[in-house]
Amino acid sequence: MHAVFLEKPGQFIVRDVKNPRAPAQQEALVRVRKVGVCGTDLHAFHGRHPFVGYPRILGHELGAEVLEIGENNRGIQPGDRCAIEPYMNCGSCIACQRGKTNCCAVLKVLGIHVDGGMQERLVVPIRNLHKSNTLTFEELALVETLGIGAHAVRRADLQPDDTVAIIGLGPIGLATLQFATRHTQYVAGVDLARHRVAFAKSRYPGLLTVDGSEELSQHLRDVFQGDLPTVVFDCTGSGKSMMGAFQHVAHGGKLIFVGLVPGQIAFEDPLLHGRELTVMGSRNATAEDLETVIRLMEHRDIQVSSWVTHRASARVASNAFAEWMDPSSHIVKGVFDI
Repeated sequence: MHAVFLEKPGQFIVRDVKNPRAPAQQEALVRVRKVGVCGTDLHAFHGRHPFVGYPRILGHELGAEVLEIGENNRGIQPGDRCAIEPYMNCGSCIACQRGKTNCCAVLKVLGIHVDGGMQERLVVPIRNLHKSNTLTFEELALVETLGIGAHAVRRADLQPDDTVAIIGLGPIGLATLQFATRHTQYVAGVDLARHRVAFAKSRYPGLLTVDGSEELSQHLRDVFQGDLPTVVFDCTGSGKSMMGAFQHVAHGGKLIFVGLVPGQIAFEDPLLHGRELTVMGSRNATAEDLETVIRLMEHRDIQVSSWVTHRASARVASNAFAEWMDPSSHIVKGVFDI
């Protein structure tokens, strides 16, 4: 079978590799059909992701078909279409015991800490498969991205009277927006890229849009009738944006970092204490989040097929990545065929 290795930053190589071993009990052999591309993959391509070593097979947003399966009690069978939960947790650390499997103390994420889905076949734990009878492989490849947004919004515990700013309208920001608008009607989207703002506005007509310039706090006050938002999600993965986000939260409000940077985040302590801010990190998603996403997609309460603006074969990953990272591509979401 073939696999696509990110040999080093900026260079993909397609190699023939051995087929995986047969699945053991509570494991499944899957045929990867679609792989979504996100900011994590782009950071890895540039050599800027803190957890990625080289060479690495990327791919953690996966739509797959079950080929073989060990003994299980989850009703998964060969031929089933599934989204793969890419978070390999231990099940026994303090986080896992408390239901926070998304931030397991020894977490290994497919395509980041260990090889992922840009290969034809993969053996995964059955518990990491999330089945759908109706979603396409491409839709299933979007489930993990949406799960990250669902988890961040669940962390924030939004209330109907909350005013929300989502900074960064890439796929993770859009996923956060998708779930934030289910809880409150007062949501503003912020991005420096005008095409991203326009895309978000076209899909969510009620969205308030804000100029992402240096006067962001004032722009937010303008759209929220003189007040800063009570909840701010930073989905940029930009250290500068994340450090500046402390200034954009109302007194008594919440700041949720959904994006990740490989360095330090510094802030003025009086901003934190003077406003008694609650600052949260939000990492990955849980099985519960992914099942919620699938259920909503199956009922067409979430329709995100238009997010996929670019498609390519994984065999031409280097060319595709270089093309998609060009600002003129106006990419929202890219998906590879395996």
